[in-house]
Amino acid sequence: MLTERQEKLCAEHPWDFSALRAVFFNCTLKRSPERSHTEGLMRVSKAILEKNNVDVELIRLIDHDVASGVYPDMTEHGWESDQWPEIFEKVEAAHIVVVGTPIWLGERSSVCSTLIERLYAMSAELNDEGQYAYYGRVGGCVVTGNEDGVKHCATSILYALQHLGFVIPPQSDAGWVGEAGPGPSYLDENSGGPENEFTQRNTTFMTWNLMHMARMIKDAGGIPAHGNQRSVWDAGCHRGHENPEHR
Repeated sequence: MLTERQEKLCAEHPWDFSALRAVFFNCTLKRSPERSHTEGLMRVSKAILEKNNVDVELIRLIDHDVASGVYPDMTEHGWESDQWPEIFEKVEAAHIVVVGTPIWLGERSSVCSTLIERLYAMSAELNDEGQYAYYGRVGGCVVTGNEDGVKHCATSILYALQHLGFVIPPQSDAGWVGEAGPGPSYLDENSGGPENEFTQRNTTFMTWNLMHMARMIKDAGGIPAHGNQRSVWDAGCHRGHENPEHR
């Protein structure tokens, strides 16, 4: 899975990342056990984390009954079932969150949009310091396809994550695309994806920057709670308004 250079980076360093947890969301449109090219690239990052004793869980969101919507529990808004509240507990326990998506028509997948909407639904929750719920967590993204759009998808995903309160480290996106038009995807034979130097470098840099930033924030006890506490700020919004945008 990892190259000799990646293995060496994992073996030769002084840091302890064993207290960190990460959750990877694969937003493929394919249900398990169908092969996901996005997951193929995400597993490179996952392997680096695991080599450094980070506790990692990979969730294929489409395998779960997650309702559409921007409220914490959509069963309170007409849906018969919604597994998002229990999945959110894994986000709460994580220090690192990585969003993976394929590209369709130049955009992130519909499943990825659902994930971001459901993350958004919980963004008005507060932590023990009175900050928004995602403060103290770091975020990154992985994008694959056989058409252009990696940077476009990464732009929208990383903007959304930072808007919700995640810290976005330097170079926290990685991706691979083949030649324009129909052609092999990342894991297909002779695609060149797993061997692509640019993709391997960016995936490695992203993963290490996520670990370093998460370790720094954890060691510092989180983002300092001054000037960013909803609990001590009167936003001037109507107290009874349910829309999370009025958080």
